[in-house]
Amino acid sequence: MTARMTNPAMLLPGVYDALAAIQKAVADTGLPQDLCEMVNMRASQINGCSTCLDGHWRIARRLGVSDEKLFAVGAWHDMPYFTDAERIALELTEELTRLADNPEAVSDDLWDRAADEFDEAQLAALVVAIGNINLYNRVNHATRQPGGSWKP
Repeated sequence: MTARMTNPAMLLPGVYDALAAIQKAVADTGLPQDLCEMVNMRASQINGCSTCLDGHWRIARRLGVSDEKLFAVGAWHDMPYFTDAERIALELTEELTRLADNPEAVSDDLWDRAADEFDEAQLAALVVAIGNINLYNRVNHATRQPGGSWKP
């Protein structure tokens, strides 16, 4: 695949800096970065974003995410490797990424479990992080950014 254009996040002045500021704000809440990378991987799997998936497993591995988790993120429902917090984050990722499949996404039950697991700032950060990776996925799809083009 050949990119249609330079990634708009890199092309438009200030966009990458704004997206990086979002990532910093998320990290500043203390939300575990390894969890965020698994969220990034799961959303990218759902959206079929090879660029993000290829980059985020690399970051996750550097952060110490086990191979078992890296290889099983797409089947986390049935795998024993994930903590309760990771399961909640991955479930929230799926619901917020698949809005067309479930227009009333994020049931009260899921929200309550997430609010019990994460403090308010971390839960807000998780929601923002999921939105951010979905934005990257959509930009990459629209402009046909090829997998393997981003190796953090």
